[in-house]
Amino acid sequence: MSVIYRLMYAVGFTPWDRVTPIELKAVIEGPDALPAGRALDLGSGLGTKSIYMASHGWDVTGVEAVPRALREAQRRAKAAGVTVDFRLGDVTRLGDLGLKPGYQLLFDFGCYHGLKAEERVRYAEGASVLAAPGASLYMMEFTRAVPPVPSGVSDSELRERFGSAWDLLWSRPSETGTPAMMRATAAWFCLKKR
Repeated sequence: MSVIYRLMYAVGFTPWDRVTPIELKAVIEGPDALPAGRALDLGSGLGTKSIYMASHGWDVTGVEAVPRALREAQRRAKAAGVTVDFRLGDVTRLGDLGLKPGYQLLFDFGCYHGLKAEERVRYAEGASVLAAPGASLYMMEFTRAVPPVPSGVSDSELRERFGSAWDLLWSRPSETGTPAMMRATAAWFCLKKR
């Protein structure tokens, strides 16, 4: 999948990086907002969501596999006057990044659904190691395969992949988003670390 994303960043076609979703705004600023702490942005892209979280007091680490996207994210964070620890790395090999466990918020805006089955297992294992007890994982994922996404994400799959370390609190269809999100019946999932 990385080759496809590198190409999309090279030509500037990254619709997922253009907005901060209302679902993230609710987590950060809404009436039931989480208290600011450590956040891990999985597949941080151009840094839009990482920068948003950092501007609201969160200590953010963004993990991105595309060097061009990471450089732009670093530039944007500097321009916004916020500090984000952007790491060039693979979300399926989080253990290779030397990150300290204890993240209270993990956020994924369409990264997991681009992974193959065996990569999803490694992603879940790595996220589980880095998440603090009681941490929240918010994910926006396609529920149907739409190229280049190999397969959709479901409640049952997340329960299986994340196993006994997490509880799936809720899932719901995304009410807004890009045309691809609508075609792929995008949904939001919220998991809680035990």
